[in-house]
Amino acid sequence: MQSDFHSKFNLLWSATILIEMKSVVIGTAGHIDHGKTALIKALTGIDADRLQEEKRRGITIDLGFAHLDLPQPEGESLRLGFVDVPGHERFVRNMLAGAGGIDLVLLVIAADDSIKPQTREHLDICRMLDVRRGITVLTKSDLVSTEVLDAVRMEVSEFLRGSFLEKSPIVSVSSLTGAGIAELKLALSKTALETFSKDASSLPRLPIDRVFTIKGFGTVVTGTLVAGTIREGDDLEVFPSGARVRVRNVQVHGEPAKQAVAGQRTALNLVGVSKSDLARGMVLAMPQNFAAANRADVLLSILGSVKPVKNRARVHLHTHTFETVATVVLQDKKELSDGGQAFATLKLAEPTLLLPGDRFVIRQFSPLVTIGGGVVLDASNPPRGITKIEASEFLKVLNSASPEVVLEARIARRETSGLTIAQAVSETGWTSKRVAAIAQGLFDKKSIVQTGELLVSAKIFQQFSTNALAAITRFHQQNPLTPGISREALREHLKLGSNFIATLIEQLVHEKQLEISGDQIHLAGRNVTMKDEEAESKAIIEKAFVSAGLQVPALKDVLASLKVDRTRAQKIVTLLLRDKVLVKISDDLVFHRDCLTELRKRVSGEKAKSTKMDVGRFKDLVGISRKYAIPLLEYLDRERVTKRVGNDRIIL
Repeated sequence: MQSDFHSKFNLLWSATILIEMKSVVIGTAGHIDHGKTALIKALTGIDADRLQEEKRRGITIDLGFAHLDLPQPEGESLRLGFVDVPGHERFVRNMLAGAGGIDLVLLVIAADDSIKPQTREHLDICRMLDVRRGITVLTKSDLVSTEVLDAVRMEVSEFLRGSFLEKSPIVSVSSLTGAGIAELKLALSKTALETFSKDASSLPRLPIDRVFTIKGFGTVVTGTLVAGTIREGDDLEVFPSGARVRVRNVQVHGEPAKQAVAGQRTALNLVGVSKSDLARGMVLAMPQNFAAANRADVLLSILGSVKPVKNRARVHLHTHTFETVATVVLQDKKELSDGGQAFATLKLAEPTLLLPGDRFVIRQFSPLVTIGGGVVLDASNPPRGITKIEASEFLKVLNSASPEVVLEARIARRETSGLTIAQAVSETGWTSKRVAAIAQGLFDKKSIVQTGELLVSAKIFQQFSTNALAAITRFHQQNPLTPGISREALREHLKLGSNFIATLIEQLVHEKQLEISGDQIHLAGRNVTMKDEEAESKAIIEKAFVSAGLQVPALKDVLASLKVDRTRAQKIVTLLLRDKVLVKISDDLVFHRDCLTELRKRVSGEKAKSTKMDVGRFKDLVGISRKYAIPLLEYLDRERVTKRVGNDRIIL
């Protein structure tokens, strides 16, 4: 991107570190007019209020961004990216859009106003989003006496008791005089270094918080990269629309970069999409990995001192930069209250990309107040027929188990289809490499069976192996004259997915328990067994066609002369056709293989006389009528003994 691009973007986002820096995204929180934006400007020199209305009214309406590099003793810098959020209750939805990607929070409380409603609500939101670190900042300290400041500090300490900020620093500052700013920077440096870095090796996801256009560059989006790495030239998918875009350029911290990594405030110049096609709340991710969901199984937590959330209550859902209306379906409860927790299913009015581990906040449908939040456990569609008890046990595993146990549970849940590695990636958000590594461990412990990309529970696989062998055994008993059961018939009988049945058959063949002949599957070493009258009938059929030569009788006439019933007679014919003793060359004509072998020899021998043969010459040669001549000539064409040219045949 060019310098014009840099200058217009330079104040629009905070960024985390480039490769040699640690990057941390910091969000502000607090009541309106408690000095959040002024504090950011005092720390960074950047005015995060970018809208004219914000400057006119003196309040923050939408998200603002700034950045600060703090030198470290080791010589490297710590890059802090700030997301400044609105404090007014009317703009909490905008606050939530900015809070989803932060690593730590600056809880801002004005010393001359102390704790207010949005102070409480913003702290609750940070708790629900699982923000684990932060600093409490008492702003406007120059407006109160030392005694008042000490009293406010005591009140704030009591307010924070039991929260994640209980043991965090409380720093008094004045954005006007600069008092306390140096101390705050030291506290920021120490706390920021304690945060965990996001996983840059995972699959990338960028929730969009801004969309705009720059003349000469086109569509630009910004957001906090919550996972993975995005590079110049990457192809991405827009969720939930499914549109495909390409990354023309990347900016991190207002400067061009070859890539952006997890945790960084990121701007992407996109090709293949217009501003009108994108909006805050959409997500960019690698294509063909995920699917947008309109439901999610979650662990839901409700704040204390709020009205109970009843089963099937409608709420406003916020996750990352996305918001929609959702219906809460509680498991085994009629309502949830008093700081309680429960597994629930959220049914969304609009789809979005959700993955396990994503945090969310819910607000009451009306009036709009924050009432709870939680964590997404699963956003994939459950298999049909799963019971409430099975669903609950599955969520318990997802909520507390190791990755190995989680993957094993996901595989076992797909008991009739198995789980492919691609499906595991889509359900978990893990890379295919990580899924394969975990699957290898399960395979080594004989917990799963793996064939190619398909993963199947070993316990379930053994059950279906037993069922398959029993089903084939019964089929042989009931159909002694049939070589075997078809693959599709076995699949339908066992009610398995096509990939699962293929893996099952492959494994049983490998174990030498089954054999395959064409599409027929039979027990290893099993041959067709015939009763005396069936063996006699087989001999009669074969003799009838051998003795007839090329002027064969109608098959129905041959079958009518047998002692066995028509069904068994037809099965005997099927056996003869399978073993190629009889050869069917048209719907009505069946010949013995010896007769056809002799025919091919006689026609080939005629080549010495002339390579050209018409229908008349062929009839005279073998002594048959046109009824047999035309189908036999077509058979010879298929066998590459002759080749039709016009009305003649060329002997090859």
